[in-house]
Amino acid sequence: MATLVSFHAHPDDECILCGGVMRKAADEGHRVVLVVATRGEVGEVAEGFLDEGELLRDRRVRETHASAEILGAKRVEFLGYVDSGMMGEPTNDAPDTFWTASVEEAAGRLAAILVEEAADVLTVYDDHGGYGHPDHIQVHRVGMRAAELAGTPRVYQATMNRDHARRGWEAARAAGIEVPDLTGDNRFGTPETELTTAVDVTGYADVKRAAMRAHASQISEQSFFLGQSEEAFAHSFGTEWFIRVGAEPGIVEDDLLTGL
Repeated sequence: MATLVSFHAHPDDECILCGGVMRKAADEGHRVVLVVATRGEVGEVAEGFLDEGELLRDRRVRETHASAEILGAKRVEFLGYVDSGMMGEPTNDAPDTFWTASVEEAAGRLAAILVEEAADVLTVYDDHGGYGHPDHIQVHRVGMRAAELAGTPRVYQATMNRDHARRGWEAARAAGIEVPDLTGDNRFGTPETELTTAVDVTGYADVKRAAMRAHASQISEQSFFLGQSEEAFAHSFGTEWFIRVGAEPGIVEDDLLTGL
C-alpha cells in the first residue's frame, strides 16, 4: 500500500478538488494525509454564524478535521501560514501570509512531512492555482519544491478541465439555468489537451457532498457546490482532473496510485 499526501491552500479546498481521490485511496487501503497551508482566516462568513468570541480560523480548523474524517485522511497538518485573500487585496501583503512566505522555507515544512510519511504521491495545484488565487499559486510553487527536496516520486497537479466546465456551463444556460459566465476566462482551469489524468469519482459524490457540508462556514446549502441537482453535481465534481508531472499531455490515466 502507498501514502498519498494532498496539499491544499485553505480549509474546504480538499473536498472540492481532491475529495474523491482521497476517499478512493483510503477505501483501497492506502494512507491519506491532508496538509493545509492556512487556516482560511479571511474567508467570508454569514453574520451570526460564529459563536460569541469564536474566531473563524478556529471554526475552519474544526471543519477541516471533520471533512478529513469523511474523506479518510489519517493525519491533518497545517503549515501555519495566514490566508492571503484574493489576488490584489490588501491582505496579500499582511504579515505571515502564505503568498509572502519564502518558498524555500514553506517547502521545507512540507518536505519534512513528506519525508516522515515516506510519501509516494503528492497532489498540488497547477501553475496558476486553478483560477489565479495567490495562495493556490503558492501551493504549486511550494509543493513542487517540497517534492524535489523530499524526493517524492509521483506528483500530480490538481486542476479543473476548462473545456469540460465550459460544456457544462453552455448546457446549463441552454436549459435556462443561471451559471457563472467564465467561458472567456483563460485563467480558469487547464485545457483538456494538457491534462494527463481523469479520475471518475461519481461513486463518491455523496462523500464529496458530505465533506463540503462539513465546511458549513463557507459552503451553504444554497451555494453553487451544494445547490446543484445530483446530475449537475456529477458533471461538475464527478471527475477529478490532474496533470502528472513529467508525463506527456493526453489523458491516459484514471488513477493516481496505479501500481503502488
